[in-house]
Amino acid sequence: MTTIGIFFGSDTGSTRKIAKQISDHFGELAAKPVNINKASAADLAAYDYLILGTPTLGEGQLPGMGANCGGESWEEFMPQFEELDLAGKKVALFGLGDQVGYPKQFVNALGELFDAVEGCGGEVVAPWPATGYSFSASTALLDDGQFVGLVLDQDNQRELTDDRLKSWLASVAEAFEVSVATA
Repeated sequence: MTTIGIFFGSDTGSTRKIAKQISDHFGELAAKPVNINKASAADLAAYDYLILGTPTLGEGQLPGMGANCGGESWEEFMPQFEELDLAGKKVALFGLGDQVGYPKQFVNALGELFDAVEGCGGEVVAPWPATGYSFSASTALLDDGQFVGLVLDQDNQRELTDDRLKSWLASVAEAFEVSVATA
């Protein structure tokens, strides 16, 4: 039974690849990842649990028409959050960013996604420690110093991605109260 919806925005395909790895991890519990440019608010509302992912582009923006993402993405989807009721739904977030190239806006798009999800009643789960990163500012930081979700830097820390993803997915499974068979 599919209970986890995975939606992502992407510009280079890196976020799509991570979304696919997440889907593979959850197996039959997760639907095939969907680019947000092919989704509606009703599509998100159809799932018990959501995993949403985004890269941060340039000076901290969500991917959108101006980004080389081939069409609408999170930036254009954001108004649909106004009609979306996520009350009672658990949502896990992940974001990609470049802490070296953009240390003052590191994963800011993830912070925007967090605000949108909380604004329509979703419970954001599985925060991620900010230790091990080097940046000066991020809107994706919670008051306790953790990120709102998993943060990956494929440009500068690609070698840490698999371990970070594995650890975070265990937290997500626990928060979603689902069992995942691991090899």
